[in-house]
Amino acid sequence: MDQETIDISVVIPVFNRPLTIRRALDSVRAQTLIPREILVVDDGSTDNTPEILNEYLPEIRIITRENGGVAAARNSGILAAGGTWIAFLDSDDVWLPDKLEKQADYLRVHPEVRILQTEERWIRKGTHVNPPKKYKKKGGNIFIDCLSHCIVGPSTVMCRKDLLEEHACFDTSLSVCEDYDLWLRIAAREAIPLLQEELTLKFGGHSDQLSLRYPAMDRFRVLSLEKILLNEPLDDGQKEAVRGMLLKKLIYLRDGARRRGTDPSRYEKTLKMYETGKKNLRG
Repeated sequence: MDQETIDISVVIPVFNRPLTIRRALDSVRAQTLIPREILVVDDGSTDNTPEILNEYLPEIRIITRENGGVAAARNSGILAAGGTWIAFLDSDDVWLPDKLEKQADYLRVHPEVRILQTEERWIRKGTHVNPPKKYKKKGGNIFIDCLSHCIVGPSTVMCRKDLLEEHACFDTSLSVCEDYDLWLRIAAREAIPLLQEELTLKFGGHSDQLSLRYPAMDRFRVLSLEKILLNEPLDDGQKEAVRGMLLKKLIYLRDGARRRGTDPSRYEKTLKMYETGKKNLRG
């Protein structure tokens, strides 16, 4: 599929990452398939990240906004994008040179596909590590598989802009797990194929990771699951699976709060409502 057939806008959100943004941008510039545009959303950086971004002008387009979190930053990039397809890259990750080209080749053969992810290689403190089994990627109708944890990596995704707009993009009310939430909402209605090649390098283990700032991340997944159960047109099997996962995560959060000696009442109250069927749920 040539550049005229698949029109790609790359969206990179960044906040105070001068040590990694150059590496990310260089990996986009090295792509064998040149995207239509590279949109970097500076989410209110307060260090020298803007100076580094300026070095890449005019190859990139910089969108500067007040700090509002990664969901709002990605949404700003989606809104400004002129391409039919959006390829996301986190500012601490890297693409291999043929990532976009191989995804485009797949989409040429499968024109019905509206979202596609790739395998990724995890790098922690400079060393390749195998991800936990719970993060093992799958392709196709993966809604049930996505309920426990996010198995769609943002930096691996190429997605049609109109599909993102159909699902109202990323939920800015979620400080974290905004990717879990969006991919789950899409997976409820759409197959998400997997290109089984490690075309993305996912770096972790650094101090500014959001997962380190927000312990007990399942509390955000619970918010997403409740919202999906109330608002999404799920079939009976999907509803039952969401309810089951919701109960499982609430029990985990309640028991964790008890072990830490913190107040578990908010989880106990919600858990009781679901267990007794008093929650006002669709279906």
